[in-house]
Amino acid sequence: MASSTNLGQPLEDYVNGLVKAGRFESRDDVLREGLRLLQIKERRQAELDAALDRGLADIEAGRFKPLEEVAERLKAKYTAMKDSGE
Repeated sequence: MASSTNLGQPLEDYVNGLVKAGRFESRDDVLREGLRLLQIKERRQAELDAALDRGLADIEAGRFKPLEEVAERLKAKYTAMKDSGE
């Protein structure tokens, strides 16, 4: 499917500069890379949203440890590592 895009002059200049500098072979290559990166960003955002939902569900269900307990455990762990030379 062929399409025509109007990016506006600042983005057109940027795309043309990337091609002129040899970073991409064509305008289409620049746009494909941009869309690929957008797909990655959106997938990562969806993964983060899902992780946050799981975390909130755990909190609501009481599946968590108080911050103080976790902090003490980590402090003891890293103190022991320091003392043993790890």
